[in-house]
Amino acid sequence: MEQQDTVFEIGSHVQITSYGPFRGLRGTIQAVDTIAPDREDEEPFCFYKIALEGANIEEPVWFECDEAESVALPSLVP
Repeated sequence: MEQQDTVFEIGSHVQITSYGPFRGLRGTIQAVDTIAPDREDEEPFCFYKIALEGANIEEPVWFECDEAESVALPSLVP
């Protein structure tokens, strides 16, 4: 899997893209944990704690940065 170029912020809305029971679910990022790279030419690696919508689990779940992608919220303006 490819590493993403941008680190999402807390409150960002994302969709889970990893293969597993949460694939396709959407949620909101509750926390971000970043691991600094070993070399200067590498990007940091992130984990996201995501509160999932429609999952049977009520607690937020941690995902690697490449397991989530940004989703646009529907416009509230008609």
